[in-house]
Amino acid sequence: MTRTEDVFIAMRDGVRLAATLYLPDDGGALGAGHVPSLLEALPYRKDDLTAHYRAEYRRFVDEFGYAVCRVDIRGTGSSEGIATGEYTADELQDLAEVIGWLAEQPWSNGNVGMFGTSWSGFNSLQVAMLRPPALKAICSIFASDDRYADHVHYFGGALKQLDLADWPTYMDAINVLPPVPRVAGEGWRERWERRVATYEPWLFGWLEHQTYDDFWKHGSLREDYGAIEAATMLVTGWSDGYTNIAFRGMAGLTCPKRLLAGPWSHADVETSRPGPNIDLVAEMARWWDRWLKGIDNGVDRDPPIVVFVRRPTPPAADLAAYRGEWRFEADWPLDRGRELVLALDVARAGRPGPGPDALDVRGDVGWTAWLSCAGPPPWGQPLDQRPDEGFSLVYDWAVPKGGKEELEILGHPVVQARVASSAPVAYLSAKLCDVHPDGTSQLVTRGLLNLAHRESRETPSALEPGRTYDVSFELEATSWVFEPGHGIRLDLAGADWPNCWPPPTPVTLTIERDGCSIVLPVVEGAASPIAAPPTLPAPRRPQTWNTDDVMWSVEHDVARAQTRAVVAYTTRSDADEVVPSIVERNGGIVGVANDDPGSAWVEATSSYVLGWPETTVSTEVRSRIESDANAYRVRLQIDASENSEVRWSRRFDRRFPRNLQ
Repeated sequence: MTRTEDVFIAMRDGVRLAATLYLPDDGGALGAGHVPSLLEALPYRKDDLTAHYRAEYRRFVDEFGYAVCRVDIRGTGSSEGIATGEYTADELQDLAEVIGWLAEQPWSNGNVGMFGTSWSGFNSLQVAMLRPPALKAICSIFASDDRYADHVHYFGGALKQLDLADWPTYMDAINVLPPVPRVAGEGWRERWERRVATYEPWLFGWLEHQTYDDFWKHGSLREDYGAIEAATMLVTGWSDGYTNIAFRGMAGLTCPKRLLAGPWSHADVETSRPGPNIDLVAEMARWWDRWLKGIDNGVDRDPPIVVFVRRPTPPAADLAAYRGEWRFEADWPLDRGRELVLALDVARAGRPGPGPDALDVRGDVGWTAWLSCAGPPPWGQPLDQRPDEGFSLVYDWAVPKGGKEELEILGHPVVQARVASSAPVAYLSAKLCDVHPDGTSQLVTRGLLNLAHRESRETPSALEPGRTYDVSFELEATSWVFEPGHGIRLDLAGADWPNCWPPPTPVTLTIERDGCSIVLPVVEGAASPIAAPPTLPAPRRPQTWNTDDVMWSVEHDVARAQTRAVVAYTTRSDADEVVPSIVERNGGIVGVANDDPGSAWVEATSSYVLGWPETTVSTEVRSRIESDANAYRVRLQIDASENSEVRWSRRFDRRFPRNLQ
């Protein structure tokens, strides 16, 4: 059985981090040098908002013989200090010190692993880049090696829009919640007041850094894959927004490495949609056993890449599972991979004639593809793409060899285009689709390029209206089989809304078909001879897809020529002997003027109510972000209350010029 212990760990500057230890309860017989430690560090409040993670930590202790340490990062939860941003240098150095502290505990064998999903997947990679001596292995789940291109901030050089109705707003609300009184002790209200008084919304930093600069390079593994020496297991999902690390990481990492690439979205691998699902805890334990306990279990002799190969499945927002199969691969790049070039000038185009093809850009094209990072509702999966294809340039090809054999792709498709714009700033969105025999157009993968970033995302340059440019950009990493009777389709558009903020002005794109293509990463022949396909542990819990208290709608306002996406969700949990009652409400409206894409906006609200024995506290954040052709304006209010009475408020009103956005 697991016993728990709340501790504070002092940092180099005197700031104390709140941590909970999950240890084997062996009646005091735990021997010195006996147990490896696993560390997860998050800003999401270990003692209330993510207290349900306790079940996973206890499994690692009770079933697999590990100690687990969960830490509230600096300035969050019950830890001291101020939360100043994502993955700060202080945060990473703090965690390196926590690793050293864990290795020195009398019950430790000196080996530490680090793991987690999303934020804790990011900081697992980033702390490993610092090479703390006791960190021997990590497991990074749904994280990225490129903080600018593959996160919630920017996509192809364009600001992400739908994400602004959710994550940054609820992070502001979480970051100004107080420490937990039973953990922090006397003075918790004074610490709460300091948090509110000194806090600045993180969104401001994102908008101050609209290009790839040192702000984003910090913590981006893509800058130096060789920095990591600890054995590294990557877990990615084809429906997630952080999948591009999969093949870049396997090509670039020089440490012991493993990739598990499944069909999953940005949620619990065991219970989320789409499946097939697995028990990831047991799979991680194999990795830890090899690198933290020295058990020769063969995980390092298996082929290092495990992929789920997706097959066409009727699209649905709540798709339960893809058709397909699991497979090992022995190397990356694949020895049996080749490029198949599909030229636009031989495609069956949606518009007659040899081209060029002109497209007046609508700001709301892209809603059927929804968010590039699927998750629980309302962040579901793409729909049939045909409604958007009426406002896109559409190119079709038959599956090669007369459509009688299937065509498999694995990797990053690449779009090569010759494009002209009527405006100095324009975007080119590309969506690769599978056309089913009944005409359904299913999204396979997507990508976008802010054409100002055509040569450099560090120093973008405006377009010369009317001039034709040769551009090339990757689509998101994917796995797919185009089956006999299905077709291959490329949709080109000038927006990917609401996933991305639309371009700043009305614009017409012109595509020269001659010299344009999509390059597919085709898999040929059989995989390296392996006795059997991968055997992955079956899930122990059922799938969940709960739409109670969820709103997800797209509104086409004909009278005002606007399109709006409306999202909202509420979660509630009752108190137990440790955790308070919790009510969380998040939601917003994302809008765009169809014929004036520069006019776009996000209104968002996030609130948390925590009912402790001592008192009830709450925070609420309300924001409006709007744009014109020249700037983004952010207005935001924070209210912090106790027993329904507002104690402190903060108001912000900032304007950020659009830097070729």
